[in-house]
Amino acid sequence: MKELSTIYLAGGCFWGLEHLLKSKGGIVDTEVGYTGGRNEDPTYEYHPGHAEAVRVSFDPGVISREDVLKYFFTIHDPTTKLRQGNDVGSSYRSAIFYQSEQEKKEVEKIISEVDGAKVYKAPIVTTLEEYTKFYSAEEYHQDYLTKNPGGYTCHYERGFNL
Repeated sequence: MKELSTIYLAGGCFWGLEHLLKSKGGIVDTEVGYTGGRNEDPTYEYHPGHAEAVRVSFDPGVISREDVLKYFFTIHDPTTKLRQGNDVGSSYRSAIFYQSEQEKKEVEKIISEVDGAKVYKAPIVTTLEEYTKFYSAEEYHQDYLTKNPGGYTCHYERGFNL
């Protein structure tokens, strides 16, 4: 069995983020949930400080962590603090939850590269937060846009490659 890597990403409503990430070759599995907040067993109705996030499992033999992150930066707006589209608040922040100091350094390098590429008019405000625990969202949120193709999303591919 191939060894998978995992990364935890937040970039607004988890529905749209998950839907696009699933379409990327080498991403083997996704799960939406909550991380980075103040309570245990958060729910959609009550998750103070938690970001809506996606646990992304990928095959590093097919897609690198760097390429997953670069794609992440093309499918949401990393320059808006605590919001994506119409969604406002800390739940919708752009954040990467790192699992080791090595991963943190890799992410800092990629953020610097994306910022330096000037593909966005404003600076990147994506936060790096230490991963603590991921709580799976309710079942009706998993693969939401596949189950509800007309559902709301503010995520899209921005038409540039990093």
